[in-house]
Amino acid sequence: METIVFDVGETITRDDRYWALWADWLGIPHHTLSALVGAVVAQGRDNADALRLARPGIDIEAERAAREAGGHGEALDESDLYDDVRPALNWLRRHGIRVIIAGNQTERAAQLLRSLELPADLIVTSGEWGVAKPQPEFFQRVLEVAQAAPHETVYVGDHPANDLFPAKEAGLRAVHLRRGPWGHLWADDPEVVAAADWRIDSLLQLTTILKD
Repeated sequence: METIVFDVGETITRDDRYWALWADWLGIPHHTLSALVGAVVAQGRDNADALRLARPGIDIEAERAAREAGGHGEALDESDLYDDVRPALNWLRRHGIRVIIAGNQTERAAQLLRSLELPADLIVTSGEWGVAKPQPEFFQRVLEVAQAAPHETVYVGDHPANDLFPAKEAGLRAVHLRRGPWGHLWADDPEVVAAADWRIDSLLQLTTILKD
């Protein structure tokens, strides 16, 4: 393997703060929105549907812009990273693996991620590319920046529909991460088990995979 590409939400970062900030903005309890997120996950729906259930008719992009304008926009710092992120990424870089972080986030999220100075060769988001997972064009862009053949490129993520399946369809190898609601709920699904080249519970397990 020459390049490993990582999803962001619930792979690199915890989504706790993301949803808490939305709950505060909508004026509902954190638990209520978390429960709605769990409900749409279980139904295989887009996680943004949780916001639509909480406030029917919501214009998510307009509300996101209003949050930014009001000083309540996206926030991200070291505390939002999973503990295994820096050790795993550092190990990969030391062993000559090209490390890329590419997920379905805004341009602002990309700026915040870069400010953390993670050990990655490139950090990019769907907001910057203008195309989002699971669209095939997203993974075409992934392969362009990977600078490696598809079979030498690995995509790591928690979400089967957004990460695992479209990555495999694009010819990449794929790691399914049992992390966050999507990762845990679908971890033992037969289609996930059949599609994933590897299934892991921690990013540190990538070091074992590469040693084999």
